[in-house]
Amino acid sequence: MIRAYGLTKHYGGKPAKKAVDDLGFEVLPGTVTGFLGPNGAGKSTTMRMLLGLDAPTRGRSTIGGRAYATHPAPLHEVGALLEARSVHPGRSAYHHLMALAHTHAIPKSRVDAVLELAGIHDVARKRVKGFSLGMGQRLGIAAALLGDPATVILDEPVNGLDPEGVLWIRNLLKSLAAEGRTVLVSSHLMSEMALTAEHLIIIGRGRLLADTTVERFVRESGTGAVKVVSPEAGRLSELLAGPDVTITADAPGTLDVRGTDTEHIGRTAAAHAVPLFELTPHNASLEQAFMDLTRDSVEYVASTPLPQPEGAAA
Repeated sequence: MIRAYGLTKHYGGKPAKKAVDDLGFEVLPGTVTGFLGPNGAGKSTTMRMLLGLDAPTRGRSTIGGRAYATHPAPLHEVGALLEARSVHPGRSAYHHLMALAHTHAIPKSRVDAVLELAGIHDVARKRVKGFSLGMGQRLGIAAALLGDPATVILDEPVNGLDPEGVLWIRNLLKSLAAEGRTVLVSSHLMSEMALTAEHLIIIGRGRLLADTTVERFVRESGTGAVKVVSPEAGRLSELLAGPDVTITADAPGTLDVRGTDTEHIGRTAAAHAVPLFELTPHNASLEQAFMDLTRDSVEYVASTPLPQPEGAAA
Protein backbone atom coordinates (compact mmCIF):
# COMPACT_ATOMS: atom_id res chain seq x y z
CA MET A 1 0.00 0.00 0.00
CA ILE A 2 1.11 3.57 -0.75
CA ARG A 3 0.25 6.25 1.78
CA ALA A 4 0.85 10.00 1.55
CA TYR A 5 0.44 12.12 4.67
CA GLY A 6 0.17 15.86 4.04
CA LEU A 7 2.86 15.87 1.35
CA THR A 8 3.96 19.43 0.61
CA LYS A 9 6.74 20.63 -1.68
CA HIS A 10 7.84 24.26 -2.01
CA TYR A 11 10.36 25.47 -4.54
CA GLY A 12 12.59 28.53 -4.15
CA GLY A 13 11.66 32.13 -4.59
CA LYS A 14 9.63 34.57 -2.58
CA PRO A 15 6.87 33.73 -2.36
CA ALA A 16 7.81 30.07 -2.73
CA LYS A 17 5.95 28.08 -5.34
CA LYS A 18 3.82 25.25 -3.95
CA ALA A 19 4.25 22.36 -6.35
CA VAL A 20 2.39 20.03 -3.96
CA ASP A 21 0.21 21.33 -1.15
CA ASP A 22 -0.88 19.17 1.82
CA LEU A 23 -1.57 16.13 -0.33
CA GLY A 24 -2.88 12.98 1.37
CA PHE A 25 -4.14 9.74 -0.19
CA GLU A 26 -3.92 5.95 -0.13
CA VAL A 27 -3.28 3.56 -3.02
CA LEU A 28 -4.60 0.10 -2.22
CA PRO A 29 -3.30 -3.23 -3.54
CA GLY A 30 -5.31 -5.27 -5.98
CA THR A 31 -6.48 -2.39 -8.15
CA VAL A 32 -5.08 -0.09 -10.84
CA THR A 33 -5.13 3.48 -9.55
CA GLY A 34 -4.91 6.29 -12.07
CA PHE A 35 -3.00 9.39 -10.96
CA LEU A 36 -4.39 12.28 -13.00
CA GLY A 37 -4.02 16.02 -13.24
CA PRO A 38 -3.30 18.80 -15.76
CA ASN A 39 0.25 19.73 -16.70
CA GLY A 40 1.91 21.38 -13.72
CA ALA A 41 -0.49 19.78 -11.24
CA GLY A 42 2.34 18.19 -9.24
CA LYS A 43 2.05 14.54 -10.33
CA SER A 44 5.72 14.00 -11.16
CA THR A 45 6.85 15.86 -8.02
CA THR A 46 4.55 13.67 -5.92
CA MET A 47 5.92 10.50 -7.49
CA ARG A 48 9.47 11.69 -6.88
CA MET A 49 8.67 12.30 -3.23
CA LEU A 50 7.13 8.84 -2.90
CA LEU A 51 10.39 7.37 -4.22
CA GLY A 52 12.69 9.54 -2.09
CA LEU A 53 14.07 11.45 -5.07
CA ASP A 54 12.71 14.76 -3.76
CA ALA A 55 12.50 15.62 -0.07
CA PRO A 56 9.11 17.02 0.97
CA THR A 57 8.99 20.42 2.59
CA ARG A 58 6.42 18.92 4.96
CA GLY A 59 4.64 15.62 5.31
CA ARG A 60 5.79 12.10 4.59
CA SER A 61 4.93 9.00 2.57
CA THR A 62 5.26 5.26 2.98
CA ILE A 63 5.26 2.30 0.62
CA GLY A 64 4.55 -1.04 2.19
CA GLY A 65 4.47 0.61 5.60
CA ARG A 66 7.87 2.30 5.47
CA ALA A 67 9.68 5.13 3.69
CA TYR A 68 11.16 4.06 0.36
CA ALA A 69 14.73 4.86 1.45
CA THR A 70 14.49 2.46 4.40
CA HIS A 71 13.71 -0.63 2.31
CA PRO A 72 16.78 -2.89 2.40
CA ALA A 73 16.08 -4.24 -1.11
CA PRO A 74 13.96 -1.57 -2.82
CA LEU A 75 13.77 -3.23 -6.25
CA HIS A 76 11.91 -6.12 -4.63
CA GLU A 77 9.47 -3.74 -2.96
CA VAL A 78 8.90 -1.00 -5.55
CA GLY A 79 9.31 -0.92 -9.31
CA ALA A 80 9.18 2.53 -10.86
CA LEU A 81 9.30 4.21 -14.25
CA LEU A 82 9.62 7.99 -14.11
CA GLU A 83 11.91 8.69 -17.07
CA ALA A 84 12.41 5.86 -19.53
CA ARG A 85 15.40 7.48 -21.27
CA SER A 86 17.50 7.60 -18.09
CA VAL A 87 19.76 4.89 -19.47
CA HIS A 88 23.39 5.10 -20.62
CA PRO A 89 23.02 5.23 -24.42
CA GLY A 90 26.10 3.09 -24.98
CA ARG A 91 24.75 0.17 -23.01
CA SER A 92 22.59 -2.57 -24.41
CA ALA A 93 19.20 -3.26 -22.88
CA TYR A 94 20.55 -6.55 -21.54
CA HIS A 95 23.58 -5.01 -19.82
CA HIS A 96 21.47 -2.17 -18.41
CA LEU A 97 19.17 -4.67 -16.73
CA MET A 98 22.09 -6.88 -15.63
CA ALA A 99 23.71 -3.88 -13.92
CA LEU A 100 20.50 -3.30 -11.98
CA ALA A 101 20.16 -7.02 -11.25
CA HIS A 102 23.63 -7.22 -9.69
CA THR A 103 22.65 -4.65 -7.04
CA HIS A 104 20.03 -7.07 -5.68
CA ALA A 105 21.52 -10.46 -6.59
CA ILE A 106 18.74 -10.96 -9.13
CA PRO A 107 19.50 -13.94 -11.41
CA LYS A 108 20.10 -13.69 -15.15
CA SER A 109 16.96 -15.77 -15.72
CA ARG A 110 14.86 -12.90 -14.34
CA VAL A 111 16.55 -10.46 -16.72
CA ASP A 112 15.68 -12.73 -19.63
CA ALA A 113 12.11 -13.07 -18.34
CA VAL A 114 11.41 -9.30 -18.19
CA LEU A 115 13.03 -8.75 -21.59
CA GLU A 116 10.65 -11.37 -22.98
CA LEU A 117 7.70 -9.88 -21.11
CA ALA A 118 8.43 -6.42 -22.51
CA GLY A 119 8.80 -7.76 -26.06
CA ILE A 120 12.40 -6.57 -26.54
CA HIS A 121 14.28 -9.84 -26.13
CA ASP A 122 15.29 -9.85 -29.81
CA VAL A 123 16.95 -6.41 -29.51
CA ALA A 124 18.35 -6.91 -26.01
CA ARG A 125 21.98 -6.83 -27.22
CA LYS A 126 21.56 -3.60 -29.18
CA ARG A 127 22.66 -0.26 -27.77
CA VAL A 128 19.91 1.78 -26.21
CA LYS A 129 20.86 4.89 -28.19
CA GLY A 130 19.30 3.26 -31.24
CA PHE A 131 16.00 2.55 -29.50
CA SER A 132 12.79 4.30 -30.49
CA LEU A 133 10.71 6.07 -27.86
CA GLY A 134 8.41 3.06 -27.61
CA MET A 135 11.29 0.60 -27.22
CA GLY A 136 12.74 2.84 -24.51
CA GLN A 137 9.42 2.71 -22.69
CA ARG A 138 9.40 -1.08 -22.87
CA LEU A 139 12.91 -1.20 -21.43
CA GLY A 140 11.88 1.14 -18.61
CA ILE A 141 8.93 -1.08 -17.76
CA ALA A 142 11.16 -4.16 -17.86
CA ALA A 143 13.47 -2.44 -15.37
CA ALA A 144 10.51 -1.57 -13.13
CA LEU A 145 9.44 -5.21 -13.02
CA LEU A 146 12.94 -6.64 -12.63
CA GLY A 147 12.71 -7.24 -8.89
CA ASP A 148 9.20 -8.72 -9.06
CA PRO A 149 8.00 -5.84 -6.85
CA ALA A 150 4.87 -5.68 -4.74
CA THR A 151 4.30 -2.04 -5.76
CA VAL A 152 4.55 -0.57 -9.27
CA ILE A 153 4.66 3.18 -9.97
CA LEU A 154 4.63 4.25 -13.62
CA ASP A 155 4.63 7.78 -15.04
CA GLU A 156 3.12 7.99 -18.55
CA PRO A 157 3.95 4.36 -19.46
CA VAL A 158 2.11 4.40 -22.81
CA ASN A 159 4.06 7.40 -24.12
CA GLY A 160 5.43 6.53 -27.56
CA LEU A 161 3.87 3.08 -27.74
CA ASP A 162 2.01 1.84 -30.80
CA PRO A 163 -1.54 0.43 -30.47
CA GLU A 164 -0.22 -3.07 -29.75
CA GLY A 165 2.02 -1.65 -27.05
CA VAL A 166 -0.82 0.32 -25.49
CA LEU A 167 -2.94 -2.84 -25.34
CA TRP A 168 0.00 -4.71 -23.81
CA ILE A 169 0.40 -2.09 -21.07
CA ARG A 170 -3.34 -2.14 -20.36
CA ASN A 171 -3.40 -5.91 -19.91
CA LEU A 172 -0.12 -5.89 -17.98
CA LEU A 173 -1.36 -3.36 -15.42
CA LYS A 174 -4.59 -5.26 -14.91
CA SER A 175 -2.73 -8.54 -14.46
CA LEU A 176 -0.34 -6.98 -11.91
CA ALA A 177 -3.29 -5.69 -9.90
CA ALA A 178 -5.05 -9.05 -10.17
CA GLU A 179 -1.98 -10.61 -8.53
CA GLY A 180 -2.56 -8.35 -5.52
CA ARG A 181 0.09 -5.75 -6.29
CA THR A 182 -0.30 -2.02 -5.73
CA VAL A 183 -0.34 -0.20 -9.08
CA LEU A 184 -0.17 3.60 -9.45
CA VAL A 185 -0.03 4.95 -12.98
CA SER A 186 -0.20 8.48 -14.34
CA SER A 187 -1.38 9.33 -17.84
CA HIS A 188 -2.83 12.14 -19.89
CA LEU A 189 -4.76 9.67 -22.07
CA MET A 190 -8.20 9.74 -20.48
CA SER A 191 -9.59 7.18 -22.89
CA GLU A 192 -6.90 4.72 -21.83
CA MET A 193 -7.41 5.42 -18.14
CA ALA A 194 -11.12 4.77 -18.57
CA LEU A 195 -10.26 1.28 -19.86
CA THR A 196 -7.46 0.50 -17.41
CA ALA A 197 -7.96 2.18 -14.02
CA GLU A 198 -10.55 1.28 -11.42
CA HIS A 199 -9.70 4.02 -8.94
CA LEU A 200 -8.65 7.63 -9.48
CA ILE A 201 -6.60 10.16 -7.57
CA ILE A 202 -6.92 13.55 -9.28
CA ILE A 203 -4.90 16.60 -8.30
CA GLY A 204 -4.80 20.19 -9.51
CA ARG A 205 -2.28 22.86 -8.56
CA GLY A 206 -0.81 20.42 -6.06
CA ARG A 207 -4.06 19.79 -4.17
CA LEU A 208 -6.30 16.75 -4.05
CA LEU A 209 -9.43 17.21 -6.19
CA ALA A 210 -10.88 13.69 -6.17
CA ASP A 211 -10.18 10.27 -4.66
CA THR A 212 -12.82 7.90 -5.96
CA THR A 213 -13.64 5.09 -8.36
CA VAL A 214 -13.81 5.74 -12.09
CA GLU A 215 -17.45 4.69 -12.19
CA ARG A 216 -18.50 7.00 -9.36
CA PHE A 217 -16.46 9.92 -10.67
CA VAL A 218 -18.08 9.76 -14.10
CA ARG A 219 -21.55 9.14 -12.68
CA GLU A 220 -21.39 12.06 -10.27
CA SER A 221 -19.62 14.49 -12.60
CA GLY A 222 -22.86 16.25 -13.53
CA THR A 223 -21.85 16.43 -17.18
CA GLY A 224 -24.02 13.54 -18.32
CA ALA A 225 -27.37 13.93 -20.01
CA VAL A 226 -30.65 12.08 -20.35
CA LYS A 227 -32.45 11.76 -23.67
CA VAL A 228 -36.22 11.98 -23.21
CA VAL A 229 -38.77 11.35 -25.96
CA SER A 230 -42.40 12.17 -25.22
CA PRO A 231 -45.44 13.40 -27.16
CA GLU A 232 -45.84 15.92 -24.32
CA ALA A 233 -42.23 17.08 -24.21
CA GLY A 234 -43.16 20.72 -23.67
CA ARG A 235 -45.27 19.95 -20.60
CA LEU A 236 -42.63 17.62 -19.19
CA SER A 237 -40.00 20.30 -19.69
CA GLU A 238 -42.02 22.68 -17.52
CA LEU A 239 -42.42 20.02 -14.81
CA LEU A 240 -38.69 19.29 -14.72
CA ALA A 241 -37.54 22.91 -14.75
CA GLY A 242 -35.34 23.94 -11.84
CA PRO A 243 -32.30 26.07 -10.99
CA ASP A 244 -29.83 23.19 -11.53
CA VAL A 245 -31.60 21.57 -14.48
CA THR A 246 -30.77 22.42 -18.08
CA ILE A 247 -33.20 21.31 -20.78
CA THR A 248 -32.81 21.69 -24.51
CA ALA A 249 -35.10 20.49 -27.30
CA ASP A 250 -33.03 18.60 -29.84
CA ALA A 251 -36.00 17.82 -32.08
CA PRO A 252 -39.79 17.89 -31.82
CA GLY A 253 -40.78 15.67 -28.90
CA THR A 254 -37.16 15.10 -27.83
CA LEU A 255 -35.43 16.66 -24.81
CA ASP A 256 -31.83 16.68 -23.66
CA VAL A 257 -31.98 16.96 -19.85
CA ARG A 258 -28.95 17.72 -17.66
CA GLY A 259 -28.79 18.15 -13.91
CA THR A 260 -31.09 15.30 -12.91
CA ASP A 261 -31.31 11.55 -13.42
CA THR A 262 -33.59 9.05 -15.13
CA GLU A 263 -35.30 8.05 -11.87
CA HIS A 264 -36.43 11.61 -11.12
CA ILE A 265 -37.56 12.16 -14.71
CA GLY A 266 -39.49 8.89 -14.76
CA ARG A 267 -41.19 9.53 -11.42
CA THR A 268 -42.13 13.07 -12.46
CA ALA A 269 -43.63 11.85 -15.73
CA ALA A 270 -45.58 9.07 -13.97
CA ALA A 271 -46.91 11.42 -11.29
CA HIS A 272 -48.36 13.72 -13.97
CA ALA A 273 -49.43 11.00 -16.43
CA VAL A 274 -46.94 12.14 -19.08
CA PRO A 275 -46.24 9.27 -21.52
CA LEU A 276 -42.61 8.44 -22.22
CA PHE A 277 -41.39 6.80 -25.41
CA GLU A 278 -37.70 6.89 -24.47
CA LEU A 279 -35.63 7.59 -21.37
CA THR A 280 -31.93 7.02 -22.08
CA PRO A 281 -29.02 8.16 -19.90
CA HIS A 282 -25.86 9.28 -21.68
CA ASN A 283 -23.05 9.31 -19.13
CA ALA A 284 -20.16 11.68 -19.54
CA SER A 285 -16.83 10.25 -20.64
CA LEU A 286 -13.93 10.24 -18.21
CA GLU A 287 -12.34 12.95 -20.33
CA GLN A 288 -15.41 15.19 -20.05
CA ALA A 289 -15.66 14.65 -16.30
CA PHE A 290 -11.92 15.28 -15.85
CA MET A 291 -12.00 18.49 -17.91
CA ASP A 292 -14.98 19.74 -15.93
CA LEU A 293 -13.31 19.06 -12.58
CA THR A 294 -9.91 20.52 -13.47
CA ARG A 295 -11.07 23.53 -15.49
CA ASP A 296 -9.94 25.97 -12.78
CA SER A 297 -6.69 24.11 -12.14
CA VAL A 298 -5.20 24.27 -15.63
CA GLU A 299 -1.90 26.13 -15.53
CA TYR A 300 -1.22 26.38 -19.25
CA VAL A 301 -4.23 27.36 -21.35
CA ALA A 302 -3.87 27.56 -25.12
CA SER A 303 -5.70 30.27 -27.03
CA THR A 304 -8.10 29.47 -29.85
CA PRO A 305 -6.57 29.69 -33.35
CA LEU A 306 -6.89 33.08 -35.03
CA PRO A 307 -9.23 33.12 -38.04
CA GLN A 308 -7.43 33.17 -41.37
CA PRO A 309 -7.91 36.14 -43.67
CA GLU A 310 -10.26 35.59 -46.56
CA GLY A 311 -8.48 34.05 -49.49
CA ALA A 312 -5.64 32.65 -47.37
CA ALA A 313 -4.42 29.21 -48.25
CA ALA A 314 -5.79 26.38 -46.10
